[in-house]
Formats: sequence, C-alpha cells, structure tokens
Amino acid sequence: MSWEQETIEKVLLETVKEQRRARRWRIFFRLLIIVIIVGGISTAKFSKDEVGDSEKGPQVAVINFKGVISDETQNYKQVMDGLNTALKDKNTVGVIIRANSPGGSPVYSDILNQDITRLRKLYPKKPIYVVVEEVCASGCYYAAAAADSIYANPSSIVGSIGVIYTGFGATDAMKKLGVDSRLLISGKNKAMGYPFVPENKEQTEMQQQMLDEIHTLFINAVKQGRGNKLAESNPDLFSGRYWIGQDALKLGLIDGFGSVNSIARDKFKSENLVDFTPDEDPFDKVAKKLGVTMVDSAKNAVVEKQFVGNIN
Repeated sequence: MSWEQETIEKVLLETVKEQRRARRWRIFFRLLIIVIIVGGISTAKFSKDEVGDSEKGPQVAVINFKGVISDETQNYKQVMDGLNTALKDKNTVGVIIRANSPGGSPVYSDILNQDITRLRKLYPKKPIYVVVEEVCASGCYYAAAAADSIYANPSSIVGSIGVIYTGFGATDAMKKLGVDSRLLISGKNKAMGYPFVPENKEQTEMQQQMLDEIHTLFINAVKQGRGNKLAESNPDLFSGRYWIGQDALKLGLIDGFGSVNSIARDKFKSENLVDFTPDEDPFDKVAKKLGVTMVDSAKNAVVEKQFVGNIN
C-alpha cells in the first residue's frame, strides 16, 4: 500500500472517529437538556402545588428579597413578580416581604419602590409589610419605604439613605512604572472617571452633582413612603448612616419589632404562610448544583434556538 493510500485511510478513519465523538456529544447534550427541562417542570409543579393550611388562618403570602439588587441577581424582578401573583390570588389577605439585602442599583430600587406603591393603590385591602431579618440598607430601604409598614429585629441593620460611587486613580503609580496612557476620545467628557488620566475637577463636580440628584430622589421616596413617621430633625437621618433596629425605631425608619411569623400572627391572626417567591430558573438551579460550564453552554444553545432545531 502506497503512502498516499495510507494517508487517505488515516484521514478517513479519523473523520469517522470525530463524527462518532460529535454524535455522542449531541446525544449527551440532548439528554442533559431533557433532564433540565423535566427537573424544572417537576420543581415548579411541586412548588406551585404547595398550598396553605386554611385551618391555621387566612393565607399570608411571603416573598423573599435577598442579595445585592442588580440586573445580574434579578431579585427586584422576583419580588415584583411575586407581589403581582400573590395579590391577584383571591385567598391572599396580605403580603410579607422578607428582606435581607445590603442594597444595590438605585434604578432597580426605584422601580421596585414604584411598583409597591402602585400595587398598594390597586389592592388597598391587602397590606404589604416588609420584615427585615439581618439587613435592609441603601437600595433595599429605598424599595421598602413604599410598604405599608416596616418591621425588624432590634439588632437588624437598617437605613443607609445615601448614594456611593467608587473609583480610583492610578496616574502616580503609572509614572513610577514609566507607563503612559494613550487614550483617545471624541467628546471632552467621554473619559470622565477614567482612572489612568489625572483627575478633572470639573468632571468630579459633575459626578458629585449626579450623586446628589440621585440622593434627593432617594430622600423624596423615603419621605413619601414614611411620611410624618420620620424624625427629620435628626441631622444624620439622610446622611447615609445606618442604624440597628432599636435606633431605627426611634427615628421612624421602622414601625416596630417582629419576625415574619410574629407579624403574620399579630397583623393577620394567621400562621398560614405561603411562599410566593418565584421559582428560580431551572437551568440556573442545575448549574449551581453541578457547577460545570457545559450546563451554561446547553442553556445558551437552547435559548438561542428557542427549543427549535438541533444542537450541532
């Protein structure tokens, strides 16, 4: 057999092997997707089939609000979706938002604040309470201020009505290292806040103005939500400082002490708590459990193809 024939034979053999490997991977991903979908459906079914015990009193909806408020966590959207579902349920007499968040995006905090305000007007007979567990600060308090009432533990962290921007300057370090920044911009303020060029006082003032304007929006939202409960004579109230629950009560930032269970008993005469927190994305659940990147690949492929076609 000539070397040309041997070469062709080897190439064909490798091609066959590659096709087999590709076929096995396609089968694997298809099975994985089926498992994820079936698991997600099953999880959703069991969670939605969970109903309250009417013998324990009227149905009180509970929605978890935890973590940093951001586009990545989507926790603000979870709360909004949970609120809408819970309040539409004819069996729900009220909602308790279990808060455990240090804050986050002022945009999403304001969106949630406005949605709570809207729903209070739409369902005036179904109160919305916020119960702080460990912390409800900054953006979390921005959102919570729209609730009918806020409760916390005497040791909970509450408040932090302020806005923060973080950055750094590296120009001195660059000089010591002999490094130049070769930044090109079109628009004199395009590089505002860029750490590798000297600070521009005019741009710093612009940034401060924006922070102050957002802070004013935050303050107004708190005043609108809390009304005359606030001890506005305290100069630190809107300074960005946070307090423990027992001090927050004196300042009118909260309405009293309590846990989710105790507020349900005291305000609704009920122990019938039903979790209305929306289910997590089944793909994300599996990804967290497996901790492997191939799940993300499968998810992206399915989403991109919208469950139509093959994964090649």
